[in-house]
Amino acid sequence: MRDMTLDMPTPDCAIAPALLACEGLSFEAGGKRLIDNFTLAIHPGRRTLIMGPNGAGKSVLLRLMHGLITPTGGHVLWQGRPLDRAARHAQAMVFQRPVMLRRSVLANLKFALTVRGITGAARARQATEALDLARLGDMARRPARVLSGGEQQRLALARALVCQPRLLFLDEPTSSLDPASTRAIEDLINAAHARGVSIVMVTHDLGQARRMGDDVLFLQNGTLAEAGPLQDVLAAPKTAATRAWLEGRLYTAL
Repeated sequence: MRDMTLDMPTPDCAIAPALLACEGLSFEAGGKRLIDNFTLAIHPGRRTLIMGPNGAGKSVLLRLMHGLITPTGGHVLWQGRPLDRAARHAQAMVFQRPVMLRRSVLANLKFALTVRGITGAARARQATEALDLARLGDMARRPARVLSGGEQQRLALARALVCQPRLLFLDEPTSSLDPASTRAIEDLINAAHARGVSIVMVTHDLGQARRMGDDVLFLQNGTLAEAGPLQDVLAAPKTAATRAWLEGRLYTAL
C-alpha cells in the first residue's frame, strides 16, 4: 500500500493548524479498495484541486473528507478532532448534478438556513444576499426545478455558501456547463475564496485548474500518485501516471 504524506504549503503553516487532515485514510467497497492509505493535510485559505483519470477515486475521496461515507480505515480530522456535527456544519458541498428541492429558488436557500437553525429576519436577509450574489434575485419566486442547468448550479452553490462554511467541497461543478455558465460559477467560487472560504474541488479541466488552484492532489487507481503546488506539478510532474494524464495518454503500470 502506498502512503504519501501531503502537507500543503502556506505562509501561515507555522501558526495555523490544518483545517482538515486525513490519516491513513482507506475505503473498500465490493471487495475493491477504492482509496488506499491517504495521509494529507489541508490548511486554511488554500484552493486544493483533486485531479486524475476516471475511476481514480476522486469523488470517493471528496465524500470521505466531507463525512458522507465512512472510511474502512484511517481517520478524517477537523482541526485535529474527529468529524462531528459541528464540523460538518462548518463545511458545504456542491455536486456535479445539483439536486433542487421541489420549491421556489428562495425557499431552497431558506430551507438550508433553517436546517442550520437560522430563522426569522436573519434567514430572510442571508437568503436574499446569497441570491443577489448568485445573480438569481429576479428568479426568487420561480420553481427551482425549472431553472436551466447553469442557473441550478449557481443556486446549488449559493445554497452551499449561504450558511457561511469555512470549507467548500466541489465535485466537478462545471463539467456540463457552457463557457458563460462556467465563468459565472468560477466567479462565485473566487468570491467565496476571497472571503476566506477554503476550497477543495474535483476537476478534469486543465484550464480551470490553472485559473482556480493553488495545490493539487493527483490520484491514480485509488492512490495518491503526486501532490504539491499546482504550478510545480503541471510544469514538472514527478510520476509517470501524472505525466501520462497531462499528455492525454493512457497510463499502464509496468
